[in-house]
Amino acid sequence: MAAKASLPLTSLSEEQRTQALERFALLRPALEGQISQTQLAREQPISLSTIQRWIKQYREKGLAGLANTRRSDKGKSRRLSAEAITLIEGLALQTPPRSMAAIHRQVSVIAQERGWNIPSYDNVRQVIKGLDPALVTLAHQGEAAYRETFDLLYRREATHSNAMWQADHTPLDVVLLDEAGKPA
Repeated sequence: MAAKASLPLTSLSEEQRTQALERFALLRPALEGQISQTQLAREQPISLSTIQRWIKQYREKGLAGLANTRRSDKGKSRRLSAEAITLIEGLALQTPPRSMAAIHRQVSVIAQERGWNIPSYDNVRQVIKGLDPALVTLAHQGEAAYRETFDLLYRREATHSNAMWQADHTPLDVVLLDEAGKPA
């Protein structure tokens, strides 16, 4: 019935094992030939293509094939190489700031010269929008703007002596003494 599992069940989390068993229980009538896959799709709120995909995964990988596994490239761009992403980020952090269109044009030329896939404008935009705002502020506006916006404590610094004065306006208790030294 099932092929040898390429992924042992012990390597799956408890949640993934539970999910695989629930999917197997749902698919079991179709796997044993009691009902057709089409009939199972009509009875369950799952599309026929999903049922067919799950059955294929079960036959190829066993019970572990029914568990959702994380993609190894999750969170990384599958359209752009790491070099292209680094290039886009570097251009976006240069001073003076460039427009996204200008960065896209320059990256397209460099990508063509190096034989990379030419990124779409939207891919370039996503990489630029994914940059940390603190890093962008530091790169484009300098340390003073970064400190003012992102530091937890705001410190004022004078450029020269006596450029800044500070007074403490905390109310104090003032006690007047008479000639005898007693509070009056």
